[in-house]
Amino acid sequence: MASMAATSMPMQSVAARERSEARTALLLALPAIVLIVIFILLPIVAVVFLGFTDFQLGDKSFRFVAFENFAHLLRDRTFQKSLWNTTVYTAIVAPVSIVLGLGVALLIESEGIGRSFFRTAYFLPVASLIVAMATVWQYLFHPTIGPINALLAEIGVRGPNWLGSSATALYSLSIIGVWQSVGFNMVLFLAGLTAIPRELYAAAEVDGAKSALDRFWLVTWPMLGPTTLFVTTISIINAVKVFDTVKTLTDGGPNHASEVLLFTIYQEGFVYLRVGYASAMTTVFLAILVVLTFLQYRVQDRQVHYT
Repeated sequence: MASMAATSMPMQSVAARERSEARTALLLALPAIVLIVIFILLPIVAVVFLGFTDFQLGDKSFRFVAFENFAHLLRDRTFQKSLWNTTVYTAIVAPVSIVLGLGVALLIESEGIGRSFFRTAYFLPVASLIVAMATVWQYLFHPTIGPINALLAEIGVRGPNWLGSSATALYSLSIIGVWQSVGFNMVLFLAGLTAIPRELYAAAEVDGAKSALDRFWLVTWPMLGPTTLFVTTISIINAVKVFDTVKTLTDGGPNHASEVLLFTIYQEGFVYLRVGYASAMTTVFLAILVVLTFLQYRVQDRQVHYT
């Protein structure tokens, strides 16, 4: 009996210590939990709630309209156009910025001299304010005095009105989007490349992988799986959330050719003051982000090798 009592006392003390540690951990995490609830969860709940109302900014009252806002979205050509433009923009910017970011990271990683300079140079677009860089891009894409069209004229090609034409406005913004994203993806890929053990390359070379391309497919690409998954997810989310370049350079024009989903939400909520309808759009936008992220992880996570 004495031995059983002696055994139970340490077990009780361990359990008491674990409960104390759990309470301490909860207290330490409480400020972060409160901030998440106030600044993330409550706004999401409010947006979803307002999406079922006809609330207009400045009105003192509103009424519930059930799914009327969502039904109207199915007939709204502006919303459909902005959704399509967002899809096209994402389909261009995300994969191109990922491939270029990986390529630049590989080049910098293999370069022994000037590595810090190239890291800074390629990361500069990420740190720059697009509003400040808008003047530069407007000059580059100018139809008459812009250097891009000047270079095209040298080879006998007549350059288009990049930002002023319905046929090229969205693609011009996509070029800027790639320019913005490559540096950020490069930094993430550089971190992933640094974490790959050098011994794997030596082992691959012993096993017959003599060329750099063979070592890339056998070692680098599989080991970059977790980094690639994260970069792909972040790139898609950032592309879907494009707003600043559209607002600054084209204002959604011409003829809604470059209007994207967030710009349409902004117009409905802060220009036309139809907050209820804008909230319904935001709810759809959030649902799209959640579905894209879920599908991305479901598809790509199966191909990722974690170490």
